[in-house]
Amino acid sequence: MPARSPDALRRAAYGLDATNFFLADVRAGLGPYLAIYLLTVQKWDQASIGVAMSIATIAGIAAQTPAGALVDATRAKRGIMAVAAVTITMACLLLPLLPSFWPAVASQAISQAAGTVFEPALTAVTLGIVGHKLFARRVGRNEFFNHAGNAFAAFAAGLTAYWFGPVVVFYLLAAMAAASLLSVLIIPEAAIDHDIARGLDRIQDNTAAQTHEWQPSSWAVLVSCRPLLIFAVCVTLFHLANAAMLPLVGQQLASQNAKLGTTLMSVCIIAAQVVMLPMALLVGAKADKWGRKPLFLLGLFILPVRAVLYTLSDNAFWLLGVQLLDGVGAGIFGAIFPIIIADVTRGTGRFNVAQGAVSTAQGIGAALSTSLAGIVVVHDGYHAAFLALGAVAFAGLVLFLIAMPETRNRDELC
Repeated sequence: MPARSPDALRRAAYGLDATNFFLADVRAGLGPYLAIYLLTVQKWDQASIGVAMSIATIAGIAAQTPAGALVDATRAKRGIMAVAAVTITMACLLLPLLPSFWPAVASQAISQAAGTVFEPALTAVTLGIVGHKLFARRVGRNEFFNHAGNAFAAFAAGLTAYWFGPVVVFYLLAAMAAASLLSVLIIPEAAIDHDIARGLDRIQDNTAAQTHEWQPSSWAVLVSCRPLLIFAVCVTLFHLANAAMLPLVGQQLASQNAKLGTTLMSVCIIAAQVVMLPMALLVGAKADKWGRKPLFLLGLFILPVRAVLYTLSDNAFWLLGVQLLDGVGAGIFGAIFPIIIADVTRGTGRFNVAQGAVSTAQGIGAALSTSLAGIVVVHDGYHAAFLALGAVAFAGLVLFLIAMPETRNRDELC
């Protein structure tokens, strides 16, 4: 890795901290607040909300793998993050002005597609700055600031939504986007090694005293690498189970008290994000020592437990308490996801396109999750929907336990 000045590396570290903090709200778009806004302000039913959210998510799926390929190919990684942040903000600000079904779907489809850039771009920049050796610890720090940013945004949304209504989240997102643009610019371009950022290794030729780079592997690695395929299936099942849980809780809370719906959703998010903070640091500190597999199994195990607990009571305080478990599962998943992908694809030069491909699988699971949950709620109620999602999570747990190898310190996984 070429030498970078200590000052550039310090600025890069601070820039990554700030970017992860402010992009936390932007990269998710409206997220679960969209369901509450459509339910309480626009008076949509749960099935329509589920279908609209799924269509928007499916539109974003098409952009996942191309986004990863773009991040691998370009050296303007900071620029594409800035453009994506502006695009998401404009799409979300238009939604209150065009609230009917198809305009709402179109605005969120644009937002979802633009948001696919952030995950591969941020992790690529991180890998390009710190290298493989320090990647796990730095990803844990990234996720810490990401969850801190989510908690801050949720607190601000909950505080202001009580007085100004659910529409306030649109303007909060715009403010966070403006701050994220400044944060991205703090990261010095010179601090990023773009070859390392795409997962290439450098090897030392002792006879010639020269450093050579591996060439990128064929794109066929995306469909021929068994660990990558197994992980993609497990990620799909994780999000098929998890994506609809928080929106379902938000709809239950909003049905009980429409005025407090957005505020209570913010409390749910803040509670989970607070728990995610130590989980992200735990993964960063222990992934190299404990291995990746036990940590991801713990994240999967939490989902069926959480699903069953949601069915025991509709009391708002109970639902908020159970939501704390989301912080354990999602906190582990968010930090371990890029680490496992980096392990599996190390040396291939296809790190970011692999992230995009697995995120495509993740998006399929999330899209089907909200549709499945919405249909089950309409026909059988919220409790049946939670149990169905929990069964999916248990299937993913069993598959990962049996079929997925430990990726720490393993060479030639692909």
